Amino acid sequence: MIIQKEITIKPKPRGFHLITDEIESQIGELSKVSRGLAHIFIKHTSASLTINENADPSVRTDFESHFNKIVPEDSPHFTHVYEGSDDMPAHIKASLLGSSVSVPVTNGRFNLGTWQGIYICEHRNRGGSRKIVITVLGE
Repeated sequence: MIIQKEITIKPKPRGFHLITDEIESQIGELSKVSRGLAHIFIKHTSASLTINENADPSVRTDFESHFNKIVPEDSPHFTHVYEGSDDMPAHIKASLLGSSVSVPVTNGRFNLGTWQGIYICEHRNRGGSRKIVITVLGE
């Protein structure tokens, strides 16, 4: 069985946001998959996806502050500055984290660890809605 669906994630403020439940709820066919693999891909270059701890909200704050120190805005060596001071840093952050994650599917649910969740990482101040393609291969 192959399921593929494109969903739109509503605009989120800059930062790291858990979207596991939002993704699962939009793929009704997932409940028919006894075992398989979900590939989740974001169709943008200034936002990214990652899997990490979903329990303590301070993790999200620490992610944002750490990435801002690694890739600060207004660096004088950036030449791609036409779309704002947050744009080139957003591209670099998205490249560091990546545009996709893969998650096992077991008995119609994402088979994540107890403290794991799927994050959308919004690296722009006003990124807008984001499109995500979920492809599930399973039986």
